[in-house]
Amino acid sequence: TGSCVKRKNFIRELRLKGCAVKRHGANHDIYINVRSGLTAPVPRHSEIKESVCKLIRLQLGLKEC
Repeated sequence: TGSCVKRKNFIRELRLKGCAVKRHGANHDIYINVRSGLTAPVPRHSEIKESVCKLIRLQLGLKEC
């Protein structure tokens, strides 16, 4: 199993990179990269697997850090 990231830390990272909440779903929040218009669902778990975070960054067009 991979490592996990606290959701609040991951959300903070997304906001610092220019993303914002587009809408709230039942189990996920949809985030949008304001510059590119790309969107991605972010699960509402307290911890998110690093592999999922990597996929979300890709879907939002963010560079890996």
